[in-house]
Amino acid sequence: MKFDTDIAIIGGGLNGPVLALALAGSGLRVTLIDALEIKIRRNAGFDGRSYALALSSTRMLEALGLWQGIADQAQPMLEIKVTDGRAGDRPSPMFMHFDHAEIEEGPMGFMVEDRHLRRHLLDAVKADKRIRQMNGETVIGQSADAAGITLTLASGGSLRARLAVGADGRSTGTGRRAGIGRVEWAYCQTALVCAIEHAAPHHGIAHQLFMPSGPLAILPLRGNRSAIVWSETAETAKAINALSDAAYLEVLRPRIGDFMGEIGLAGARYTYPLSLSLAQNMVAQRVALVGDAAHGVHPIAGQGLNAGLRDVAALAEVIADARRRGEDPGSDAALARYQEWRRFDNASLALATDSFNRLFSNDNPVIRLARDIGMAAVNALPGLRRGFIREAAGLTGELPRLMQGKVL
Repeated sequence: MKFDTDIAIIGGGLNGPVLALALAGSGLRVTLIDALEIKIRRNAGFDGRSYALALSSTRMLEALGLWQGIADQAQPMLEIKVTDGRAGDRPSPMFMHFDHAEIEEGPMGFMVEDRHLRRHLLDAVKADKRIRQMNGETVIGQSADAAGITLTLASGGSLRARLAVGADGRSTGTGRRAGIGRVEWAYCQTALVCAIEHAAPHHGIAHQLFMPSGPLAILPLRGNRSAIVWSETAETAKAINALSDAAYLEVLRPRIGDFMGEIGLAGARYTYPLSLSLAQNMVAQRVALVGDAAHGVHPIAGQGLNAGLRDVAALAEVIADARRRGEDPGSDAALARYQEWRRFDNASLALATDSFNRLFSNDNPVIRLARDIGMAAVNALPGLRRGFIREAAGLTGELPRLMQGKVL
């Protein structure tokens, strides 16, 4: 049977291109279908968006030959400080402090701006002749059978592949057309995202402040700049976002305190609603889901992209190994191995982020005291503290080869 491509990937955000490069590197023909035009992806300026890449994720990018091109723009995360907070008050004396010096591998991760990571991925995909790009194209239908899957395109054409991978976000059309249900609920919270410049150096320290309305993360960027991911109730966030830049900063200042000195906005600011969205299955006949298409979680732990990249690394390994054995990479047996590998970890992450958000996004004095004592206890136990550090660095669990820095 004639196939137009081995693997069709629907979604051109971040996970899709990384998966395309990983699979192309193992000798497969890949087609990357992106609803956005390439010039829209390339021309995005600095809008405050940045990603906390765990150490294992950077090892994966290095194994794919990608990290070398963005390392100079990446800021190492050397420490993480976690504490309770309230606008205008001093932080709680109970806290957790994680220092990269307690593990042997190096920094726990790196902060990378979206504009650097995305453009480098686009350049790498364009340079790889084994990847066919279809930009400004949308999949409107799909039909799977025992041998492969046929995708119907909005432009009027079709594409035949052995496997279709949905990397098309929480509203995944790929998963919906495959009949995969979802568990979803809203948190009635909105994330306010921006970048700030500040007078005092950050020393590579990431701060997580648990405020009554939701967590506030201050994440170090190159130079005297930091990314802000700030959760508020949906109504409050809407009012704050409508303010002028000067008034917006007046609201932000008492929440972060004065330890960074004078602050100002560096780039655009934006918002997005917070919710949990978990696919009931990560696979269907001739279909696999990765990233937000499989699991959209609260950003409280900064693990959304890292979990997606772990999906990508696991799926790429399953497919590459199946191909070496002469097995159909889109077969039910191969996809079952992928789901077995990733399903429990993703469900656990969703449960953990949901529980942490519910525990810390309130101002109940009894719960506040209990969680402060809990943080102090974790901080006082070196073994438990190192476990949290290794978890933050993405070094726990059954790591795919790419996340160990090994090639497929």
